[in-house]
Amino acid sequence: MLRALSDAQTIVIKVGSALVRGADNAVNMPWFNAIADDLRALQAQGKRIAIVSSGGVALGRETLGIDFTTPPSQIPLALKQAASAVGQYHMYNAYHRALAAHDIPTAQVLLTLSETENRRMYLNARATLDALMSQNIIPIINENDSISTEEIRFGDNDRLAVRTAQMIDADCVILLSTIDGLYDSNPHEDANAKHIPLVETITADHEAMAGDAIPGLSTGGMKSKIQAAINAATCGIAMIITDGQERSPLRALQSGEKKATLFKAQTSKKGARKNWISAHLKPMGEILIDDGAAKALHAGRSLLPIGVLNVSGTFERGDIVTIHDKSGHKLATGISAYTSAQAKMMAGKRASDFTEELGITGRDELVHRNDMVLVQTND
Repeated sequence: MLRALSDAQTIVIKVGSALVRGADNAVNMPWFNAIADDLRALQAQGKRIAIVSSGGVALGRETLGIDFTTPPSQIPLALKQAASAVGQYHMYNAYHRALAAHDIPTAQVLLTLSETENRRMYLNARATLDALMSQNIIPIINENDSISTEEIRFGDNDRLAVRTAQMIDADCVILLSTIDGLYDSNPHEDANAKHIPLVETITADHEAMAGDAIPGLSTGGMKSKIQAAINAATCGIAMIITDGQERSPLRALQSGEKKATLFKAQTSKKGARKNWISAHLKPMGEILIDDGAAKALHAGRSLLPIGVLNVSGTFERGDIVTIHDKSGHKLATGISAYTSAQAKMMAGKRASDFTEELGITGRDELVHRNDMVLVQTND
């Protein structure tokens, strides 16, 4: 735990909605002041920091007359977006005031899913964040809820935090929540629930331990956090979940005084291109393959058309697709070298066949191994 944090040079800290809102449903300024002191200490150690913060909708509820017990999923999108527009101002202002007291400048960055799925926009966003952090400016990042539609949303800031970490090549993601990590059962319901301090490899058992979000507080429960941990681990990023409600949670975490769960990275850091591929949340199509092709993928080979059983979705050359075995299990994410129409015609054929019979010319591989990232398997 300590080494994962002490060795990290770039850290993304995700802050949950319940932390930024005080008992009076207003901005929890004492908490902001305390976390600012923690961030100052981390910066003094030479660490680059980005914050992904929930709380815009939570802080805008009162102004919009939204009951605090209403789950975010039950708030109409237009009303939720209006609440976010109101609350974002108060939340960013709180970070700005707290960090300005330590002479740490901040910047507000609002992202949408489309900006990270498009390669050019992704690179622009990454360059902006890198430029800010190189000047010791802490970016305060959130999804641009005021303009995002249901179809192009991250859905929760746990996923956005990991997406940001992948974008800026971070070493560690810290999720500050209202729970101090993963338990083998719900600690709110089971007094004998056992805390799990370290997860070497995420399995189906770990996913089964996770619960949903607490109504009225957030969109991401432990299930969301486990999925975020899977995404992070696949890209060589460690993730820590801990309770952020007490004062100075980061300082306590770094000193080893704080209970938490560390999800270890499963691979070494990937290159920037493969990082972008594996982090895609909205692939354009799916390719179903046979056992022989699945075995070839696990051996590090490219996907050839002859091993394809079925192609679904509509995509162009260069779009992201997911690759599944014949049982439907996801094996990889990659960049298609052909359009969906071409891929459907090529399925089950050798390169010589589709070149001669169909008049399709190009590379032999449907998805080249250099354009593919195998996913972590949850046995």
